[in-house]
Amino acid sequence: MGIRDLVPRTKGQQLSTRQEPFDPFYTLHREMNRLFDDVFRGFGPLGRVGSPLMEAELGWPRIELSEADKTVTVSAELPGLSEKDVQVEIANGVLSIRGEKKAERSDESKFISERYYGSFERQIPLDGVEEDKAQADFKNGVLTVTLPKSEPPNRNVKRIAINTN
Repeated sequence: MGIRDLVPRTKGQQLSTRQEPFDPFYTLHREMNRLFDDVFRGFGPLGRVGSPLMEAELGWPRIELSEADKTVTVSAELPGLSEKDVQVEIANGVLSIRGEKKAERSDESKFISERYYGSFERQIPLDGVEEDKAQADFKNGVLTVTLPKSEPPNRNVKRIAINTN
């Protein structure tokens, strides 16, 4: 069922394919139909939440980023994974969290699953942290990466005298 099937019309009335005179409301209606058709075409059947496209749009795993006076903390929820399934790297100011969650079912029977399986990767840009002193902890399905902030550059203003010759 396409989005055009939802447009109300009387029985036997067809959508016109000939060039209509300029009508701003008709143009708006046509563009809204095109927009909805383009959006829903990309999500597959019914826009399943477990589809890879939807997960990529929403960003999995979900993270929390907090900043204190001396540290930056990134927490990621990774239910059903262990520390062996996850790889954490930091390079050039970008923290990368990647891994893979494998399906737990091995039989080929038909079933419905709303759980996410497969590879994932999140990249979080971080400025002003000491990459060499980063620490990662994994407990109860939550990965916590703590990075100390680097010292801010010296911002003392020094007045320079101007010589007159």
